[in-house]
Amino acid sequence: MRLNLISKLALATGLVLLCTMALFAYLNLRSLKGLLLQEAISEADRITETIIRTTHNQMLRDDRPLFYKTIEEIGNQQGVERIRLINKTGRIIFSTDDTETGTVLGKRSEVCAVCHGGPQLLLTASSKNRSRRFYGSSGAEFLGITNAIYNEESCYTASCHFHPEKFKVLGVLDVVVPLDRMHSLLDAYRDRMLLLTLLLITLTSLSLTFCTQKLVNRPVRELLEHTQMLSRGELDGLVHTFANDELGELADSFNTMTLNLKKARRELEGWGRDLEEIVQQRTQEITRMQAQLIRSEKLASLGELVAGIAHEINNPLTGILVFSSLIQSNPKLDPVLKNDIETVLRETKRCAGIVKGLLEFARCAPPQKSPCSLNGISDAALELVRHQTLFQDVTIVRNYSGKVPRLLLDSNQIEQVLVNMFVNAGQAVRGEGVVVVMTGVDPDEGQAFIRISDNGCGIPEANQDKIFDPFFTTKSNKGTGLGLSVSYGIVQEHGGRIDVQSEEGSGTTFTILLPIPEAQAPSSPAPPDAAPEERQPARPAGA
Repeated sequence: MRLNLISKLALATGLVLLCTMALFAYLNLRSLKGLLLQEAISEADRITETIIRTTHNQMLRDDRPLFYKTIEEIGNQQGVERIRLINKTGRIIFSTDDTETGTVLGKRSEVCAVCHGGPQLLLTASSKNRSRRFYGSSGAEFLGITNAIYNEESCYTASCHFHPEKFKVLGVLDVVVPLDRMHSLLDAYRDRMLLLTLLLITLTSLSLTFCTQKLVNRPVRELLEHTQMLSRGELDGLVHTFANDELGELADSFNTMTLNLKKARRELEGWGRDLEEIVQQRTQEITRMQAQLIRSEKLASLGELVAGIAHEINNPLTGILVFSSLIQSNPKLDPVLKNDIETVLRETKRCAGIVKGLLEFARCAPPQKSPCSLNGISDAALELVRHQTLFQDVTIVRNYSGKVPRLLLDSNQIEQVLVNMFVNAGQAVRGEGVVVVMTGVDPDEGQAFIRISDNGCGIPEANQDKIFDPFFTTKSNKGTGLGLSVSYGIVQEHGGRIDVQSEEGSGTTFTILLPIPEAQAPSSPAPPDAAPEERQPARPAGA
């Protein structure tokens, strides 16, 4: 069973108060009982003294009938249970209880043990030591007190009877009184204390419940509700300010904590968004780097394989070409076979070109770098291809940036790469179209770039990951599939990379990124041969 805070406080306070009152009542009852018992002993002792003094003259005259009658009348009074007169030999010579008269008591009996119980005989004792408490056959408690009858001078000099002077004690007067009045007072006091305790506990519990409900339970309940709101992620609510005490400080702390949590949530959400963007960027970079690494390993493996194959093919191919040339130049050659020999020579030369390309791909000679203008290399490459029939109806747009610094490049290799890119762009346009050549500096990458864009047929998405693979081509018999592979290897040797974005039916953009020398400021102006922008249609040779 779950108890609320008020019930727990009331129960705890009630228990503490009950234990305190019980201890207080116990101590008071014990003290009161001691006082009442002492009062009962004193009252019983006064009765014995009264009897002895009242009957003194009667004992001097030896008027026993009157003496016994006086004791009997006193014994019949309320508050006196029994009176006994015991001589020095222990015989009960008179008792208000006739059955006891004549009985002899031993020295170990309760009455005689007061004086005879110790190692020495006591002639005098205090009232407390002369008293005893015992229970009767009915279960009632009684108090008995003994008082010695001493052999005074008037006794042993009296004419009526004579007691030797050497006798110090003539007998003992034993008075027994009931303690029911003391128990009645104790029971009444106990009942009053019990009633007072219950009343005090009730009033205290009610007062504590009221004060706790107003000062503790209601604020704590509001704090609990606010805590539950926080656990549900609701950070818009605030706790009402209580009194200027610990609970008020706790409420202010809760409000401060709520505001801090709300601020922290906004920061975490912002960090989460930023982290998600960073993860996406890093994932893309890692994916790109993995693809480049796989492509590089594939190119390296294929390069070794291609080099071996090219060398093996090149030797017999050279023999075929030499002997075919000799046969063609032989005047004894049958004219009917002349065309066939020419076909053999043409195809052999074509195979030799393919083998040469394979060797170039496999060797990928280290670049001979020198400071070069990227815009100038692009113009030189365009001059090689712009007069070809392929670019007859193609408009070339040059959009050069004047802020591209001089780069450490092998101009021949980079020119070879650009020529390959331009030719691919012209082939993708297939007639009228536009090829845009743009240069500049990428501030995010910290590298220079040249971007070749066309509005041609585009590259299918399924082929975009394969275009740099050796021997991959979509031009049927028009290419060997080594152009982009060789270009990729050259750019990689320069510490750069090639990115491609293409949409089938809309065009393709190749971006070549090349590192900028550390000593060269990115904002250095380009050489004068870099025109900022030029639009001109390509024309065939002689135009």
